Amino acid sequence: MANLGHGLSGVAVVGAGWAGLAAAVTLAERGVRVTVFEASRSLGGRARRVSIDGLDLDNGQHVLIGAYRETLRLMRQVGADPDELLLRLPFELRYADGFHLRAPRLPYPLNLLCALLRAKGLDLVQGFGALRFMASLRAREFRIEPDCSVARLLDDHGQSGPLRARVWEPLCVSALNTPVERASAQIFVNVLREGLTSTREASDLLIARTDLGRLFPEPAAEYVKARGGAVELGTPVRRIARVPGGFRVNDAQTFASVVIACGPHQAGQLLVQLPALDEALSAINAFAYEPIATCYLKYSESVSLPVPMLGFSGGIAQWVFDRGRLGGPKGLLAAVISASGAHEELTKEELTARIGIELKAALGEPPPPQWSQVITEKRATFSCTPSLRRPEASTAIPGLALAGDYVASEYPGTLEAAVRSGIAAARAVGRN
Repeated sequence: MANLGHGLSGVAVVGAGWAGLAAAVTLAERGVRVTVFEASRSLGGRARRVSIDGLDLDNGQHVLIGAYRETLRLMRQVGADPDELLLRLPFELRYADGFHLRAPRLPYPLNLLCALLRAKGLDLVQGFGALRFMASLRAREFRIEPDCSVARLLDDHGQSGPLRARVWEPLCVSALNTPVERASAQIFVNVLREGLTSTREASDLLIARTDLGRLFPEPAAEYVKARGGAVELGTPVRRIARVPGGFRVNDAQTFASVVIACGPHQAGQLLVQLPALDEALSAINAFAYEPIATCYLKYSESVSLPVPMLGFSGGIAQWVFDRGRLGGPKGLLAAVISASGAHEELTKEELTARIGIELKAALGEPPPPQWSQVITEKRATFSCTPSLRRPEASTAIPGLALAGDYVASEYPGTLEAAVRSGIAAARAVGRN
C-alpha cells in the first residue's frame, strides 16, 4: 500500500468532512500518502464547529449511539477518547410534558421490555403494542418489501397515540432527518435493528461534551499529517481529469487515486467532468435535501434543563440540549429542528421567539435570553425516501471512489454512515 501510485502523489481526498477524514485516516494508517482538499477554512463538513464572537458552537447537535462502532473505533484510533468526549447515557426519551421512557442497564431484550412497560405516559396496552411491533419486525428479519413510508408502516402495525408521537416518529425524524410521511420504512427499521435489538450498549445515547471539531475532525487531520499527509484548507477542487496513471486535480497535482468526499450536490459538479459516471451522477441529481436548524439561546447561568437532552412536542422545537450540562457555558440551550416543515417559513427572529415561548412554558418564567443565534444547514442530509437509489462507493472508473453519508448503505445520513463510507472508499481505491 505504501507504494500506491508508482511515484504519483498518493491519494487525493476531496472534502474534509467526517467521510473524507475517515477515508484519509484509513489510508494513512496503511502507509498511503494522502492529501485532503477542503474548500472551507474549517474541518467537519456538515457536522462542524462554528465560532461566533469568540464562542465555539456547532452547526447542529449530533447524538451518537452505542451502535456507531466504526465512528467510535476511529475516534480512539486518532486519539479522541470517546469516554472523555462523550456523555454515555442509557437509552432515554424524556419530554417537557412529563413523558419519560428509560431503558435500564439490563441485557437486551429485558432493557427494552422494562423501558416500554414502565414508561411514564404509556399504558400497558401501548407498551405491549410496541413489543408486538418489534417482534413482528424481527419475525420478518427486519425486511420491508416493498419499501413504504414510516407513516404507512406505523399505520399498518397500529402504532398510535403517545407511543407514535413520543417514540417512533421522533426517532424517525432524528435518525433519518425526513418527515415520517416521506421517510423510508426500510431504513428506519434498519436503525431500530441496530440501535434497539442488538446489544444493550448499542442503544446507549452518546452526547458530545465538546464541539464537533474536537470530537473527530481535528484529531483525524493531525493523525493524517503526522503520517506524512497534508490537509489543505481553503482549497476548493473545481476540476478533476483522468490522465495516464491517475488523476489531475485543479490542473496542478497528479494523484494515483481520488476519493470524492464532499456533499452530493458538490460531488455532482465534479462527476459531470468525468466519463462513464452517468449512473452515479443520475442518482445524485435525483436527490432532494432536508435541513437542520439549531437555535441557540443564552440565558443567565441559573437557567438549566432537568436533563442534558429534553424532548418537546406540539410546537417548533423537537429536542433541546443543555450545553451547560455538557461542558459548555451555563445557561446555553440549543433547540434543534430536524427535517423540513412549516418552521422554514419563519424568519430567524420569529423562530427564536416561538422557541423562547416553548422554553418558557417548560422552564417557568426564566429571564429573557441574553442573546440568540440561529444556524441552519439547508442541505444537512439527503431526503431518505422509500427505495431511494444511492450511488456506490466504488465507481466505474478504477481509482475513483465516492464517500459521504449519501453513498449506498443500510443507514440514513448519519455520522456513522459517513464514516463507514469513508472506510469503504479507502478500501476501494486501495485495491487499485
